[in-house]
Amino acid sequence: MSLTDDGALIRRSVLPSGVRVLTERVENAHTVSVGFWVGAGSADENEGTLGSTHFLEHLLFKGTASRSAKQLADRIDFLGGNFNAGTGKQLTYYYGHVVEEDLADAVDLLADMVASSALAEADMEMERGVILEELAMYADDASEVAHEQIASLVMGGHPLGRPIGGTSESVLGLDHANLTSHYKQNYRPEELVVTAAGKADHEALCATVEASLRRAGWDLREGAAPAERRRRAPIEYPEGRDLSIERPVEQSAVVVGMPAMTDEDERRYALYTLSTILGGGTSSRLFQEVREKRGLAYSTYSFPGLYHEGGLFGLYAGCSPESAKDVAEIMEGCLEAIAGESVTKMELETAYRRARADHAFSSESVGSRMNQLGQAEIVRGSLISRQEALRRSREVSADDVAAVAAELARAQRSRVTVGPSQ
Repeated sequence: MSLTDDGALIRRSVLPSGVRVLTERVENAHTVSVGFWVGAGSADENEGTLGSTHFLEHLLFKGTASRSAKQLADRIDFLGGNFNAGTGKQLTYYYGHVVEEDLADAVDLLADMVASSALAEADMEMERGVILEELAMYADDASEVAHEQIASLVMGGHPLGRPIGGTSESVLGLDHANLTSHYKQNYRPEELVVTAAGKADHEALCATVEASLRRAGWDLREGAAPAERRRRAPIEYPEGRDLSIERPVEQSAVVVGMPAMTDEDERRYALYTLSTILGGGTSSRLFQEVREKRGLAYSTYSFPGLYHEGGLFGLYAGCSPESAKDVAEIMEGCLEAIAGESVTKMELETAYRRARADHAFSSESVGSRMNQLGQAEIVRGSLISRQEALRRSREVSADDVAAVAAELARAQRSRVTVGPSQ
């Protein structure tokens, strides 16, 4: 049990079945965001089952042992909130945001979907076409393709470098046995994490979760231990390389990527500060150099992607095809300049103030609080308070930023350009 910086109460319980329940009670809230999480994502698939985690996410909305897909849809709309799901590289989650009086009904619905999915073969064949259309939609987006490919180039053959939804070929090759096996392996009490934030009573939620899972058909045997946090082999970074992908689009997407630190490295706060200074707003180096001074792009930014096993750091811009090479060089030059000359006091203060605002905005969202609980439990194993995160951000110095920039500038780089052939 602990109190957050604004007085919200965080509690964590492990039920006798191994299900974990975490709540953050926000007294002045009138709604609750609740999520059902499993610690399996695209990085946990086998070579022959790529895309199965995302496929399952779709199928859990297609009906359960007691509800048809239409009945699920009717119930979601009747509750009047917002229900959805997401698949990541390390986890999958299903969530609902409802008024406080409807929390028990939302839990019952999510428990039914997670614990009692029908996984009908006919539904799988129907949904396969929907997923192929989704992949085709992303394939038509130059930015999506560039971001997906840079992860693969920087991380090589590591599971974290895989596309979350698989590929059209892998989705076409998935059979019903693949999905049911993946479901049975990962959708178990020991794997399940339930998080809620808002006007939620912890003890009542624990009881509701247990009752709903039993009603959905799970055998909640006592004495089970929660599944251990998944850890994979460290990333072995390949040599950097360049990749051009032809797409009939008006604007090319350019991404430069390089290896970065892990999500447990103490220097990550210096990296976050660097990312803000380099490409986090209208005063950032990338925005000023690429857009304001040269007019070469509408959108340009930097981004970190950190995991326990390693990470990447990237620079992005969308520009005219004929400017792609110059834009990549300008972005790299901005990184090298910070490595060579450090940053100003004003840039450091601006980065801190942006971090402070981001934390404040997320603290006003029960959905963000619920997500932070799930991510902390499944991925990191700890929850860093807003106050502590801001303290660490405040302690970052100009020398810290320059040192991280220098390390990134020395790393092998990969570049992806998606657009018309030149």
